[in-house]
Amino acid sequence: MSSITKVAIAGATGNVGPIVLKQLLADGFEVTVLARKGATKDFPPSVTVAEIDYESPESLEKALNGQDAVVSAVGFTGLPSQIPLVQAAVKVGVKRFIPSEYGGDATNEKASSLPPFHAKNAVTEVLKKEAAAGSITYTLISTGPFLDMGLQYGFLIDPKGKNVTLWNGGDKTFSITTRESTAKAISGVLKHPEETKNRNVYVHNVQISLKQLLEQAKKAVGSDGWKSEVKSTDEHLKQAYAELEKGNIDRMAFIAAAIWGEGYGSHFEKVDNDLLGVKEFSDAEIQDFIRAYAN
Repeated sequence: MSSITKVAIAGATGNVGPIVLKQLLADGFEVTVLARKGATKDFPPSVTVAEIDYESPESLEKALNGQDAVVSAVGFTGLPSQIPLVQAAVKVGVKRFIPSEYGGDATNEKASSLPPFHAKNAVTEVLKKEAAAGSITYTLISTGPFLDMGLQYGFLIDPKGKNVTLWNGGDKTFSITTRESTAKAISGVLKHPEETKNRNVYVHNVQISLKQLLEQAKKAVGSDGWKSEVKSTDEHLKQAYAELEKGNIDRMAFIAAAIWGEGYGSHFEKVDNDLLGVKEFSDAEIQDFIRAYAN
């Protein structure tokens, strides 16, 4: 496959998009941001901004014409909008599509069956069908939960409030990655299009259990004053499905099950770190990271 130089980003103003944009620019890619009409646009002068309407195939095709790759960083609410984006990319001959997967193992059927991930699955199925026809290539990127956001919002561990939920006892090892390393992985995929063609790649900065993460946190911010609570992912899943029948979705309960439940593939034993330029953190680096969010 010829080299990728021109990249369009969807979701450039979300939780992940700005970091991806910064990384791609630093690595020398020509970047076009796909922005909804009327959206606030405050990007570096080297960035091209293309106004789009997801309801208009013509506007998407115009924005993607001449692009080598599309990187999606849309959040959960924007996941369905990726399907018309894929269709437009196919129409104008885009080479590579990276959907907003970033999370658990996209090839794990048990994880994929959870309701919050159904929209991701739909996009993946469209991409696989188009790839099989030779119309486009794709890469899915599995990162595990974001370490930085998990510390910031206390989902993994709360270093500021000194609280932690030990799901299923806290002994299960799982993979976690920062948003910055996720951006490096995305750039790495675009730099290695042949090696990453039509497959799931895996990266992590840390493979750790909640109990081990708690020990690192105690070393980082002190061992006094910590509160922990043991919860069951199975019990929370039952409650989440009961709420779903009432029309309410407890997304975080499903995500907790995917990370700390059995059989969901949340520990990536084989990773593509070396290929994609992602490093594993030392204990000292983990502690520095925790200390930053404690302050």
